[in-house]
Formats: sequence, C-alpha cells, structure tokens
Amino acid sequence: MRTKNNFVLMLGFVLVFMIATNAASAPTLTFKFTTFNVPGAIATVLGGINDAGVIVGQYEDKKDVVHCFMLAGSKVTTINHPNAVSDGCIHINSAGAIVGSWKNSAGVTSGFSYQNGKFRNIPGPSGAKSSVAYGINDSGQIVGYYTDSSGKYHGFLLTGAKYSVLNVPGAASTIATGINKAGNIVMYYGIGTRIASALYNGKTYKTINVPLAANSLARDINNAGDIVYEILNSSFEHEEGALFHGGKYYTFTYPNSAATSGFGINDDSVLVGLYQATATGPDQGFKATY
Repeated sequence: MRTKNNFVLMLGFVLVFMIATNAASAPTLTFKFTTFNVPGAIATVLGGINDAGVIVGQYEDKKDVVHCFMLAGSKVTTINHPNAVSDGCIHINSAGAIVGSWKNSAGVTSGFSYQNGKFRNIPGPSGAKSSVAYGINDSGQIVGYYTDSSGKYHGFLLTGAKYSVLNVPGAASTIATGINKAGNIVMYYGIGTRIASALYNGKTYKTINVPLAANSLARDINNAGDIVYEILNSSFEHEEGALFHGGKYYTFTYPNSAATSGFGINDDSVLVGLYQATATGPDQGFKATY
C-alpha cells in the first residue's frame, strides 16, 4: 500500500463529487465519486465490487498491519486468514466468493479464496514460489499470478483444480487481474521499459493499451467488456484511472487528488479504487458511477 501517515482520517466523512473527463477520441463521460475509508484505519483501498454492490479491499490499522475486509451496505467485516501476518482482499463475485492474498511470518505471499467462512489456499501451479489470486468470475474461475524459482512473474487461470499458465508472447512478466463470465481475461505485462495490457480470449492475446498512456495496467473486466485501468506516465508516477466503455477510452481522476487508481468494476456501471489527496498522503478508497 502506498500509504503514509500524514493524513488524519475523519471517521464517517463522505464526499460526493461530479466530474466530467475526456480521453483521446472520446466524448465526455460523467463520473460520480463517493469516498469510503474503514473507520479507524490509517489507509483504505477498495479492490473489487460485485453486482450486489458488495465491496472488498484492504486497510491498514494503526499498528501498520494490513487486513482484508468486506463492505456490505454500511457494515464492514474484517476477514483475517488464520495463518497470516497480513492479508488483503482483491475481488468478489456475485456468489460472494472472495479472492486475495496473504503473507506468512517468513514473508511469503500466497493466494486464497474465501466463501462462507472457509479459506482455500491458491498457491499457484507446481513449482510456484509465491502467488496472488486477483480475479474471480461467477463460475468460480480464478486468475492471478505466481513467481517461479527464478523470480519471474507468470499469470495463471485456475478452473476447478486445474491451472493454466498465462504468458503474453514476448513479455518479461505477466500478471492476470480479471476475468468475466465469457472467460475473457485482462492482464498487464512488462515489455522493454514499459507496462502494457492484454486481453486473452482463451486462444489469442490482444493488446488493449489506453491511447496516449505511457503505461497501461488493466485491472478488471465486467461482463459487458468494460475494462478499468490504472495508467502511469513514463516515470511510472502520476497515477490516473482509465475506463474502456462502449468501444471508447476515458480517463478519470478523483477531484483535486494527487493520484487515482481504478481497480474493480461491476455490471452496474460502478467502479472502485483508491486515491491520494496529496503525493505523500495515505491511500483512500473511492466508489464511482459512470
């Protein structure tokens, strides 16, 4: 998490803004933003949202420990992996199945899924040294990434108990982040000195970079094919959000923020992510409709 504790969180403080943003070759699209921060936390990130409006993410407590949480209506539920020193939730499907990652006392990160009070470890394919589960669709298919013995990152698709490795051709690393009910997978990958994004339909990889963005990180995809991104400049700074919707790309920023990142999207034109009010401020969660 990109936090630093220079911001005093005002509990129960919610702001709603309207902002119109433009991207290359795209008309105006209006985003309505709402802030959410876990009460008492020094930082909050919203990672995923399902069609019922249930949100998952992670927050940092006053002891600098990161926890997974779920937000249903106004109720916050902390979800702690039993063997973790820290953990975070990243996505949730319509059945309430959550995926994320946890870290053990040795500092090793592993993916997990969680549903009805039960955890399932998702360590990655045979030989994986660490893993993160990033996305889950309504069929229960899970995507994420793992590291091999040389430290290289590979994407994976987990269907039932079967792993499929995802590597964008020519990429130095691949991280799969979202999957919809059609099985279309979004991912980002390292190539040369930049980060690019791809869509995998089960057979071929298609580049899906945000126009004019130096670095495009596709984070999630909904069932209509809308994609939410985090984009960065050539110095890998100045984060902005981006959205592919209706065949066009739009950029968005939380009003007056130093940085904005989009992470999750549902089928009801709602996306979630984080923003920083200042360059050194803590992460704060937001929800936006478009």
